[in-house]
Amino acid sequence: MTSAAKTAADLLFAIAEGQQGHFTSKQATEAGYQLGSQAHHVKSGNWVRAERGVYRLTRFPQSSEEQLVIYSLWSRNRTGEPEGVYSHQTALSIHDLSDVNPSKLHMTVPTAFRRTAKTPDVLVLHRADLNQKDVEPRQGFAVTCPLRSVADLAAAESTSRDIVEQALMEGRRRGLITAREISDLGRKARFPQWFYELLTKNTQ
Repeated sequence: MTSAAKTAADLLFAIAEGQQGHFTSKQATEAGYQLGSQAHHVKSGNWVRAERGVYRLTRFPQSSEEQLVIYSLWSRNRTGEPEGVYSHQTALSIHDLSDVNPSKLHMTVPTAFRRTAKTPDVLVLHRADLNQKDVEPRQGFAVTCPLRSVADLAAAESTSRDIVEQALMEGRRRGLITAREISDLGRKARFPQWFYELLTKNTQ
């Protein structure tokens, strides 16, 4: 292996390491790999194709969060930055706040988000311009914070009230949601009356 190739491999490894072993074809090119070399590296066993334009270094084992990383990378904009943030039912699952086990991945993308490629069937996209304080970075993906996740479900009324209440109470019990956060939320947004009553109950 040449010195240049080693440098490219090192750079790609550094990128993939922060994304649970995954990277995009654009990131590989930026690291120094030639355009169109993906097929060669997949065939030689160095890379595993995970999704269109998304790969995993073979040396990294699959993780339980692999899907989350893959579709976060799918949501990247023209500069290569992921724009999608896992939210709604998927966020509750990530935070382990309820028994909900969604069959699809719920992701919030900016209102101006555009992709020419078809949205993968596994994704349900919600559009909103999130405040940075409502987003938690993880290794290779991002998720809405616990209270924002609960509030999104209440506003959409897309799941049972029991699930929303369970998630809010569990978040309070574990200290992931504070009374002050609840008070601030109640003053800034509009929700169904039953959710206001639930918020009041969980600040007492």
